[in-house]
Amino acid sequence: MAPPGGDRPGGAPERLTSQVMRRKPVERLVAEGGQGAGGSLRRTLGMWQLTMISIGATLGTGIFVVLGEAVPEAGPAVVISFVIAGLTALFSALSYAELAGTIPVSGSSYSYAYATMGELIAWICGWCLILEYGVSVAAVAVGWGEYLNELLDGTIGVTIPNALAAPPGEDGGIFNLPALLVVLLAMAFLLGGAKESARANAVMVGVKVAALLLFCAVAFSGIRAGNYAPFMPLGMAGVSAAGATLFFSYIGFDAASTAGEEAKNPQRDLPRAIMLSLIVVTALYCLVAAVAVGALPWKQFDGSEAALAGIMESVTGQSFWAVLLAAGAVVAIASVVLTVLYGQTRILFAMSRDGLVPRVFSRVHPRTGAPRMNTVIVSLFCGGLAAAVPLGRLAEATSIGTLFAFALVNIAVIVLRRTRPEMPRTFRVPLSPLFPAIGFLLCLWMMNGLETITWIVFGVWMAVGLVVYFGYGIRRSRLATGGAVQAATPAEK
Repeated sequence: MAPPGGDRPGGAPERLTSQVMRRKPVERLVAEGGQGAGGSLRRTLGMWQLTMISIGATLGTGIFVVLGEAVPEAGPAVVISFVIAGLTALFSALSYAELAGTIPVSGSSYSYAYATMGELIAWICGWCLILEYGVSVAAVAVGWGEYLNELLDGTIGVTIPNALAAPPGEDGGIFNLPALLVVLLAMAFLLGGAKESARANAVMVGVKVAALLLFCAVAFSGIRAGNYAPFMPLGMAGVSAAGATLFFSYIGFDAASTAGEEAKNPQRDLPRAIMLSLIVVTALYCLVAAVAVGALPWKQFDGSEAALAGIMESVTGQSFWAVLLAAGAVVAIASVVLTVLYGQTRILFAMSRDGLVPRVFSRVHPRTGAPRMNTVIVSLFCGGLAAAVPLGRLAEATSIGTLFAFALVNIAVIVLRRTRPEMPRTFRVPLSPLFPAIGFLLCLWMMNGLETITWIVFGVWMAVGLVVYFGYGIRRSRLATGGAVQAATPAEK
């Protein structure tokens, strides 16, 4: 009997195709949940902690600075833009909620793709997530020094020199020390275990939500009805353009899905946490936007990166409130760094367990139940990247990587409904496959609006990823070295 793809023409291509299309059965994904080298992750997170993880990853610097970009595009109708952006995110969130309840594992969209579309697509998705989470940690951490300086200046009158606080290569920045410090701080929490880091994140989320509600309470007294007229000065085109800008303020709601192997009741709690976090964030964004445009004429937002602080100071005539808001921004960034870094380590944990990246990333410390070496390596890499490397277009490419992963999740829902209709689902996307198809098309629409240079950077990143996969992952995959491969069903052939 000839070996697979033996002497017949086309055998090698067929063998390669079978390798890159091999899928990991859902049952095996779930059965391996939590298992790492030397120990297991611990199921300690309830729905409250999972919701806080998603809110922590989503509600960050965006709302503190994004109004200065979005209001000049939409005017007072920026509130509608926030709703449009939220609805756009909702379609993908519905797909995440269904898959998180059906396949409750740490790999998020990487694992969903592995179960439905094959190893190569899963690798590409995982590579996108490394870009989304890893570079996002560095990019968000870079801005921490600016807000920290605002807080220090307003409280003790001392600031860190630009050479040690500004982004590398900008404003005289050489080494961004605060960026490194905030990543190391997040690392310290994560090394204590998921439960301890979730507690710290819950406190930080509470602080930044309180800061935004305080802004609304203080700025409410400055609202003038005339500031809402004309409500839509640049028409629906402006509202849509602002909605595309604001969509990226919602990225992060999927963070709870990376905690699938540390949730107490993942099938029930993950879908609820994803949907609840999106509702809370959307409500806060709309409330803050409505108060902000009512307290400040919309034309005065142009170019303002600290619109909320400026509004509070204008309404009260005191700089104290701006300092208080700066403190909220400092906490907000720290929370985003913590939760996004958490997500990155758990995705690498899942990829390592599957053999696609080195085994060190799936080693679990027996006492804390945390992937300790994984956390240290990722933290030092992201901290060093933020402190010493000008990120430039690589940071912008995180948006396209995120949208690509979202698009794959929408496809995965349709595929799994077709191939495994009998599987129990604790949450189901309404009107499937219509809603997942809409989510997929919306992701493509958002990607199409990105700059050409962003696509080029993304293409280079993908090329590097394919080299890594075909040079390392395809041969070391656990499905290639003895793991069972799910045979294609008649419907999938």
